[in-house]
Amino acid sequence: MMAVTEQTGAWLAEFTAQTAAAPGIQRLREAGFQRFAELGFPTTHDEEWRFTNVAPIARAAFRVGRAGRLVKAPGRLGNLEDALGKLKHAPHFENNAFVALNTAFLDDVTVIEVPRGALLDEPIEITYEAPDRVALNPRTLIVVGPAAQCRIVETYRGQGRYFTNAVTEIVAGEGAVVDHYKVQRESAEAFHVGAHFVAVGRSANFTSHSIALGGALVRNDVVVTLSEGSDATLNGLYIVNGTQHVDNHTAIDHARPHGTSRELYKGILDGKASAVFNGRILVRKDAQKTDSKQTNKNLVLSDEAVIDTKPELQIFADDVRCTHGATIGQLDSEAMFYMQSRGIGKADARSMLTYAFAQDIVDRIRIESLKSTLERILFEKFHEHAL
Repeated sequence: MMAVTEQTGAWLAEFTAQTAAAPGIQRLREAGFQRFAELGFPTTHDEEWRFTNVAPIARAAFRVGRAGRLVKAPGRLGNLEDALGKLKHAPHFENNAFVALNTAFLDDVTVIEVPRGALLDEPIEITYEAPDRVALNPRTLIVVGPAAQCRIVETYRGQGRYFTNAVTEIVAGEGAVVDHYKVQRESAEAFHVGAHFVAVGRSANFTSHSIALGGALVRNDVVVTLSEGSDATLNGLYIVNGTQHVDNHTAIDHARPHGTSRELYKGILDGKASAVFNGRILVRKDAQKTDSKQTNKNLVLSDEAVIDTKPELQIFADDVRCTHGATIGQLDSEAMFYMQSRGIGKADARSMLTYAFAQDIVDRIRIESLKSTLERILFEKFHEHAL
């Protein structure tokens, strides 16, 4: 195991090479790097990372740079100075080395504010594109005012071998409706670590759709905190083959009463790929009348593919309705036989059944252009390039 100083030495050189920022931002950067240096990269001895080995990231040499960024949003976009006083909704980086590292390299924050009562017809689109051999630390802050409604699409992609370490904070005001999509289409050689922290206001509605298609080593963390009477839905689809590894960790914190949450993550694994799903639902003592359901379903197409799934419930209230479950299975042999008996080739039958498994998540997408794009990608993946 590498020593912490060994792990962080190259990052220190990159950190000290940064152009000095305004005093408030510089203090935040320094606090972030100090905590990163103390923690070092997580190892498989850490419970939260026991099935995900980030040594390839720790050992890699990248220069820190900026992503290509394309933003389509109404109104004025904020900047780093605008964000400084508002980067408080996410939990502190005390226990998350990657969030600490992202904070150490705060450079250009994408800040989007949706005014109170605004009803946006067109989705907000944020695309980050990475160049080869670069470490990126995109930071995004989205504040949705009370009673506002919007849809947000975050897309990550790039060329070559690089490292994206992204942190997004979303605040949904009282009575707001937020429909959020994260589409991860990194290159086959890339590393991607992403953390989403979401604060859902009283009687607000938040829906998340996580689509993970690319990357060699991927970790997605989603942390959602609910207020009184708020509603959260987390949908996820991860598709891995070859030697890809994807780790999804979700946490829904029912902090106040009368909250509702629904979660469905589905995975498709082939080749020597591996995946992790860890979903935690926390119901606090005061969160009476909570209604929560969590499901993880996995389709394993190869004897060498591995899935580790762990749904968790932590309930400290007594008047709640909570369920969770996980399934791991293969293609239905009877369905395969039926399709082949109707003249459909084995490869086509396999592709069609795999596509049908994924379609359940795609059908939940409410942006037609995005839905069409993903349907095309999945069709090509399952029908032209066998998993």
